[in-house]
Amino acid sequence: MTTMTQASVREFKMPDVGEGLTEAEILKWYVQPGDTVTDGQVVCEVETAKAAVELPIPYDGVVRALHFPEGTTVDVGTSIIAVDVSGGAPAEAPSEAPEAPAATVADAAPEEKPQGRQPVLVGYGVAVSSTKRRPRKGVEVPVQQASVAIQTELNGHGPAAVAPVASVAESRPLAKPPVRKLAKDLGVDLTTVVPSGPDGIITREDVHAAVTATEAPVPAPAVEVPTPVPAAPAASYDSVRETRVPVKGVRKATALAMVGSAFTAPHVTEFVTVDVTRTLKLVEELKQDKEFAGLRVNPLLLIAKALLVAIRRNPDINASWDEANQEIVLKHYVNLGIAAATPRGLIVPNIKDAHAKTLPQLAEALGELVSTAKEGRTSPAAMQGGTVTITNVGVFGVDTGTPILPPGESAILAVGAIKLQPWVHKGKVKPRQVTTLALSFDHRLVDGELGSKVLADAAAILEQPKKLITWA
Repeated sequence: MTTMTQASVREFKMPDVGEGLTEAEILKWYVQPGDTVTDGQVVCEVETAKAAVELPIPYDGVVRALHFPEGTTVDVGTSIIAVDVSGGAPAEAPSEAPEAPAATVADAAPEEKPQGRQPVLVGYGVAVSSTKRRPRKGVEVPVQQASVAIQTELNGHGPAAVAPVASVAESRPLAKPPVRKLAKDLGVDLTTVVPSGPDGIITREDVHAAVTATEAPVPAPAVEVPTPVPAAPAASYDSVRETRVPVKGVRKATALAMVGSAFTAPHVTEFVTVDVTRTLKLVEELKQDKEFAGLRVNPLLLIAKALLVAIRRNPDINASWDEANQEIVLKHYVNLGIAAATPRGLIVPNIKDAHAKTLPQLAEALGELVSTAKEGRTSPAAMQGGTVTITNVGVFGVDTGTPILPPGESAILAVGAIKLQPWVHKGKVKPRQVTTLALSFDHRLVDGELGSKVLADAAAILEQPKKLITWA
């Protein structure tokens, strides 16, 4: 038996993945004790107050212990995993306890991938690596299952039952975490999905195809009349009438930020209803343009461009308030935020230097931002440094709203639903495509005149898109 020394065990600590964040929640372990890991391999997914990111291990070795189960919030700088870098098998005796009580995690065997290190940037995907279950000798020792099912946690039924570790590891289908979550949400067993990605990786399209294949109508089963059950006491309804969800991660950060913004910056909101019929016609023309082939072209693209042009014509609106120094900070760049609803809550990633991008470049950046947000791969850096934001409430069929400013920004534009409405056009009432824009701004920075000019300029461009040529 190989005995490990304390010097051969490396403790990997929770890093600061969001520039100043103090804690993160462990969402998912991709390894378990006995697995071999390589430098650069992703070992877990964590959620900070800004986004969900994946953590790579910085050295080679064998996992000795996982110090925290899934669902635990851990302070930055606390050791979360112990790795034996000597190359020996795990010792039978437990190591000294780390900063918090240690726990091992039993999970399905991680997926096998081609060997070789490829560095991975936190929050940008899974590194190509190799993870294997090391064979154990003798009798298997049951370990407590640390992962707690979400529904179990919400209903207050306590921790998951203790389950023994399988003596022979079963191979898992190859799929990235967002695809696994999609399959779980849709109730698809990944072992039944035919992969089409490189090296046998299951893609989102494969999961959707599996759902379609299983939606064929089936004969209704015979109905069996159940035996009457006595009514439960009224007190038992408490567990089903209410569900308590812990406020943490992105949702907690968003709540704190919105409260701080609402009670710090004096908000003013102005509205304008505009005929966007010509804008929609331009969208259809751009879809046929070879320069936009393969790019996402929709009304939001032209609305974003109209706002950027309005800011160029009225640059004083692109600013922030420095309370500590009692200064107004004028920004000579525009990091355009796009509010995105995700399963983890509302996030606002931004397009860096959007003011300097051509329309095709803006379309490419917007498409990438939306896709990354939907897949849960938005990095913390992508949500920092925004100057002005757009929120498209129209996708939910809402006419307009009074949006709250993201902290540190001077203005946010809400875009309502585009609907066919009667409109006076060239002296006659005709059906036209109409929407309502709402601009909220910080009244310490922006007075009524400046806010009105920005909103009016954006509306004028959407009504007459040709102004983009003369104003841009």
